[in-house]
Amino acid sequence: MKLLEQIERINRLHELIKYRRTGTPGELAKRLKLSTSMVYKVMEELRLKDAPIEYSKQLGTYYYSQPYLMNINLEFRLLEDEENLTETIL
Repeated sequence: MKLLEQIERINRLHELIKYRRTGTPGELAKRLKLSTSMVYKVMEELRLKDAPIEYSKQLGTYYYSQPYLMNINLEFRLLEDEENLTETIL
């Protein structure tokens, strides 16, 4: 399931950035099992979503320059009878 893997990877990336534990782009790529160029693409995509991501050469890590919340959720559950009727009508 590629979608679930991607969501897990983004959540992992968020945690690493949040706690300033990404390492260099090359190290981060290894941790996330991506190419370094893909890490740069993902970072750019997140910045386009207003993620205040910066990189510190001194610390050797990406970090958020301002508090930032990223919340990606999927919910899987059986529908109750009432919900199922509503979904069918819509």
